[in-house]
Amino acid sequence: VLDSQYGTYVWPCAVVLAQYLWAHRRSLPGKRVLEIGAGVSLPGVVAARCGAQVTLSDSEELPQCLRSCRSSCLMNRLPHVPVLGLTWGRVSPELLSLAPIDIILGSDVFFDPKDFEDILTTIYFLLEKNPHAEFWTTYQVRSADWSIEALLHKWNLKSIHVPLYSFGADKEHLASSSMPGRHTIEMMIISLARSEGT
Repeated sequence: VLDSQYGTYVWPCAVVLAQYLWAHRRSLPGKRVLEIGAGVSLPGVVAARCGAQVTLSDSEELPQCLRSCRSSCLMNRLPHVPVLGLTWGRVSPELLSLAPIDIILGSDVFFDPKDFEDILTTIYFLLEKNPHAEFWTTYQVRSADWSIEALLHKWNLKSIHVPLYSFGADKEHLASSSMPGRHTIEMMIISLARSEGT
């Protein structure tokens, strides 16, 4: 899969995150949701269909991915869902002008370690602006030595592991893939780490 095509494929992580959203669908109406690295936007589309106010985003440098976001909205009768070009690690007018957010979604954004800090920089910025918000993310375990723990500490973020069985996503048909390699999928919720006493 070529770099420019990452966002044109429904990766197993997107299916697992969509399952989490479906399992929590009663809490979504009225929630303000931003999906980052959305690609074909399965989680964001599910959130929107469940009543959330969704904004989809992908890199401003990947117009094909932004087109995929728009196509997914049109195919799912969601023509009014905004699609923004947001590049991780870059403070842009689009990022600065985002409306308040309750939930940030990201499926398989922790793919390439060179992007990890840019992703968490962007997440930290969004959480600082929206301290009550959470980042719901699924990721595929591709290497035992890829970790974001040090970066979470650096950016004063904390994570909670969410077991897949707790929302019915541990089934083979949900988290499987015909792609070669390991396909262990994990989910975590990232939020601002509160200092003691606050």
